[in-house]
Amino acid sequence: MSVDGKAAERLARRALSGKGSHVETKTVFSGLDWRTAGSKPRGVSHSVYQLLKHMSYWQDWVVAWLKGERPAVPRHASGSWPAEAGPSSRRDWDEAVEHFRQGLGKLERACRGAGLPSGRGEKKRLEMVHIIGAHNSYHAGQVTFLRQLLGKWPPPSGGVTW
Repeated sequence: MSVDGKAAERLARRALSGKGSHVETKTVFSGLDWRTAGSKPRGVSHSVYQLLKHMSYWQDWVVAWLKGERPAVPRHASGSWPAEAGPSSRRDWDEAVEHFRQGLGKLERACRGAGLPSGRGEKKRLEMVHIIGAHNSYHAGQVTFLRQLLGKWPPPSGGVTW
């Protein structure tokens, strides 16, 4: 069974946005102050800031892959996580959030008429976009939970409730 280009584009963009599944991925960091973003409640492995930077790392990786580059894979999982728990300033936080949102935009643009069903090596372009969408959804859930623990949920746009 083959997937036509328009259906592939809709599927990919839906996976990237989170729309219909959870609060939109691009808004999960909205309204959070930079100091709270670096907080790690007891027993939690990563701060919201670390999750943001990790998500951006892999988004950047997939964007490069989609452009035909061959980005290096870290030798260990820790290579895609920042050492610092939090941003050094409000500006650092704002820039990190904006970088993430720009990365989402790049991925969404890469979905437009880009031959998503085509492949490169063992992976199809659609598969890579779906993988990063699932990766972001997984971590967006962690961000949501952390924000709930920190008493900073929902974002200004609201949470998904009914």
